[in-house]
Amino acid sequence: MNQLLQAIDALLEIKPAIIAIDGPCAGGKSTLAEKLKAHYEDAAIYHMDDFFLLPEQRTAERLTIPGNNADHERFLREVLLPLKVGRPFAYRAYSCKSKSFEERAALPARLSIIEGSYCLHPSLQAYYDLKIFLDIDADEQASRIVRRNTAAGTSRFFEEWIPLENNYFEALAIRDICDIHLAP
Repeated sequence: MNQLLQAIDALLEIKPAIIAIDGPCAGGKSTLAEKLKAHYEDAAIYHMDDFFLLPEQRTAERLTIPGNNADHERFLREVLLPLKVGRPFAYRAYSCKSKSFEERAALPARLSIIEGSYCLHPSLQAYYDLKIFLDIDADEQASRIVRRNTAAGTSRFFEEWIPLENNYFEALAIRDICDIHLAP
C-alpha cells in the first residue's frame, strides 16, 4: 500500500490524476477505492459496474471479444473524456436490477479513481496516469462470491462472469500493462 500511496502522491504533486484499479471480481477493488478516497481530501470514485451492458448489447458477437463485457464506449464518452478536460459533467449509471439509468452529476477532483473489472480496456488505457491490478487468491475469491450472492447469483459468477474476466485479463495482458500489482 505504501508503494501505491507514494506513486499517487508523486502524480498529485504535478497535476490532478486519474487512476484505474482493475482485477478479478470480489478482489477488493471497491474497498481499495474507498480507502484511497478516505486518504485523499479531494477524490472521486467512478465504478465500471455502472457501465454494465444493456440487455440488447449482450450479443454473442460482442461477448466473444475479450474485454467487451462492459460499455467501455459509453464510459469513455461520459466519464473519461470530461475528466481529462477537467470540467463538470453528468453520466448515466445503469442499474441491472431496475434496468434503468440514474443520472449522476460529477465535478472534477484532484484524484479520480476508476475501479472495476474492464476499466483497463485498451480503448481506455491512455487516459490513466496510474494503472493498478488488484489480484486475489481463487479460494478467497470463491468464498467472497458465495458470501455475497444467492445460489443462482453465485452460479452465474462461476459459469459466466469469471470466465469472461479471465479471458479479458489473459487475452489483453491486463496484468502486464499495470504499473502496480497488489493483493488484498
